[in-house]
Amino acid sequence: MEEKHRFTFKGRIRSIGYACEGIWLMLRTQHNAWVHLALTIAVVAVGLFFQINALEWALLTVAIMSVWMAESLNTAFEFLCDVSSPNFHPIVKKAKDVSAGAVLICAAGSIVIGLLVFVPHVLAWINSILH
Repeated sequence: MEEKHRFTFKGRIRSIGYACEGIWLMLRTQHNAWVHLALTIAVVAVGLFFQINALEWALLTVAIMSVWMAESLNTAFEFLCDVSSPNFHPIVKKAKDVSAGAVLICAAGSIVIGLLVFVPHVLAWINSILH
C-alpha cells in the first residue's frame, strides 16, 4: 500500500515556506494587512514602554493573533470568491461582507482588550507625571 502522506522533516520545512509565501502575499496585496502590521508594532512598542506583565502580554498576543487570523482567512476567502465568481454576484458580495465583518469583530474585540490592558498604565503614567 502506498504512503501518500508520510511525515518528513523536508515536507514540514516546505509547508512553512508555503505559509510564509501566503503571509507575504497578504502583505503585498491587502492594504488592511499593513494597518494591522503598523498597529501590531505600535502595541508591542507601548507594551515594552509600560513593561506590562506576562498576563497582559498573553491577552495582547491573543488579540493580535485573532486579528491576523481573521485577516488571513478573509484574504483567502476573497481569493476563492474571486476565482469562483470573477463577475459580480450578489451572494458572493454577501459572503465577502460577512468575512470582512469577522475581521471587524476581531479588531473591535482587540481594541477592547488593548484598552483594558493599557488604560490603567496610561493613567498611572499621567498620574506620575502630575505628582
